[in-house]
Amino acid sequence: MRKPNRLIHEQSSYLRQHAYNPVDWYPWGEEAFERARRENKPIFLSIGYATCHWCHVMEKESFQDQEIADILNQFFVAIKVDREERPDIDQVYMKMCHAVTGRGGWPLTVLLKPDKKPFFVGTYLPKEDYYGRTGLKRILHTVAKIWRTIPEQIAETAENMVALLESVSALPEKTPLHPKTVEQSFSELQASYDPEYGGFDGAPKFPLPMHLFFLLHFYQRRHEKEALSMVQNTLVRMRLGGIYDQIGGGFHRYATDRSWFLPHFEKMLPDNALLLFLYSEMYRTTKEEFYRMVCGEIFHYLTRELLAPQGAFYAAQDADSDGEEGKFYTYTVQELRNILEEEEFARWNQVFPVREEGNFLMESTGRLTGRNIVAVSPEIAGKFATSPSLITDLLTNLRIPREKIFLAREKRSKPSRDENILTDWNALAIVALAKASLVLDTAEPLRGAERCFHFLATHMLTPEKTLRHHFSEDRHHIEGFLEDYAYTIWALIELYAVTLSASYLTLAVELTDQTVELFWDGESGGFYHRPYHSEPILIRSKDIADGALPSGNAVMAYNLLRLGRTLRRKDYEDRAQEILHSFSAALTTSPSSHPLSMITLDLLSVGTTEMVIVSLQPSDEVTKMVRTLYQKYSLSFLPLFREETTESLAPWCQTLSPIPGKTIFYLCEKFTCREPLDLETLLAYFTAQEK
Repeated sequence: MRKPNRLIHEQSSYLRQHAYNPVDWYPWGEEAFERARRENKPIFLSIGYATCHWCHVMEKESFQDQEIADILNQFFVAIKVDREERPDIDQVYMKMCHAVTGRGGWPLTVLLKPDKKPFFVGTYLPKEDYYGRTGLKRILHTVAKIWRTIPEQIAETAENMVALLESVSALPEKTPLHPKTVEQSFSELQASYDPEYGGFDGAPKFPLPMHLFFLLHFYQRRHEKEALSMVQNTLVRMRLGGIYDQIGGGFHRYATDRSWFLPHFEKMLPDNALLLFLYSEMYRTTKEEFYRMVCGEIFHYLTRELLAPQGAFYAAQDADSDGEEGKFYTYTVQELRNILEEEEFARWNQVFPVREEGNFLMESTGRLTGRNIVAVSPEIAGKFATSPSLITDLLTNLRIPREKIFLAREKRSKPSRDENILTDWNALAIVALAKASLVLDTAEPLRGAERCFHFLATHMLTPEKTLRHHFSEDRHHIEGFLEDYAYTIWALIELYAVTLSASYLTLAVELTDQTVELFWDGESGGFYHRPYHSEPILIRSKDIADGALPSGNAVMAYNLLRLGRTLRRKDYEDRAQEILHSFSAALTTSPSSHPLSMITLDLLSVGTTEMVIVSLQPSDEVTKMVRTLYQKYSLSFLPLFREETTESLAPWCQTLSPIPGKTIFYLCEKFTCREPLDLETLLAYFTAQEK
């Protein structure tokens, strides 16, 4: 019997899941590089993650194939990396892949010299040549021969690729930032917006929560109704489309088509967290019950499927079950008829139409499978896209058949779950749950947020106030990356806003200072992705563009501004400005690619309102008042409850006097506070402001 290879001791579910195939995989580390140097072999690097569909395909086609394994074991040193566990490695080589091929994706396939310099990058590779695409077997044989016969050619290619990586990573000259860049960002999003189905551009189509958050902010600050309309159409269309799990709740990764119908069925924690945050903000803005309903559905999905026993959240659910993509989420007509009564099926089919031949085209073949994706018909979705309240009634009337289908589906083999627990992704879950607690007006989301944070504080925060990236019980810990710190600070700010617990604000300040110490580029400004003392991997990268997830630099600028304005820490506000200035060329050239930075720029330019609460009443009573404010109005400020701890963090608030027997609110702008208001007067003020 073949002995299990060295990856069996890895915590990562991706590595552990694929540890027994015939390839002699190594983890990323000096042992692998030393062997490559000693035996004069190139390195074959495969980067993927546990729920990646095409990673599974390449695993079955190639890495479990003895012929491919023999080639790799004889001529290469093979390394497998989980991109969720080591985003720093993935980030560098993915940037190289984009620079060389113009596209990216997983699995990421890289051939390296033992000095980590790449000379080949690609994504999924079939075993054999396929429709003009060179197969992995041919590539491996060719590279092995060139490595032995003309190694100087590989060395030259590697040097050229590293030079290309350095050039695309270098920041252009700084340029002045103008507040009108915010309007330009809105104009660019207008130009790329899909007015029929919502979202931006064509297929494939990603939800892009940060872009929609910017539009919502733009509406709130500029009263631009078209911005709100763009968000509404997108959020409604996504919720009614196949990208949403109409039976069990939660969003799939992305849609492969323009109309949000055909999803890539993987479900990921950060996508659902950011969308929960966004739907919560949309409900606070519009008070439409539809958005509140979606928040409840996402919350129940997260706690049902991804909640770990310790209180944190697992990373993702796979797209495949029983070896088939989407099988868990799709149905034949007969399966639905077996679950529902005839009258129920007829009502269901009017809203969620199905066909005998199926409506699900396999992404890999483009052929109908006889199975059906559950999605609201395009006619109904289009009709109700501007009437969310009517959609709520429609979906509520189908609650019983949906519950029947759900209970029947629970008997199926579920997609596998990626049980990685990551600090950054869990911090986003805390951000979302804190927001959702205001929308759902129940204690459970906030309890979930605080349980999750307790896990992070217990297992991922060191006594030195540094963060770990990945939870591990039985091996070395991976140091936190910029996103771990940035998202955790964001989570602490949101927790403070809804609880007024000074411990959250204190830790937010401590982690902010630690982030500056570990990641700040003192020469050019901005934060590096990895801390100074970490392992070098070709380059030290910095980025501020928001994709499916917000950039660490963008989140830190947002955090620094909010903390700086609230605590009157000019050093924080100056650093937020310096971050934007460091990336000013990119922000000016393509502002719509940087939506969170545009929000920060707008707040810097137009100004913010701070609110200080002075009260002699118990903090629980004051917290209820603040929740009332947040539930009724779309407020962008961070409240500050004057008490002993916050007075030490923000000495300026000591000058704001209490009034015996009353809770009073000071609204402050540009370092000047207005006359104090009681709650009733404050509510009247905000009501007038929102008209």
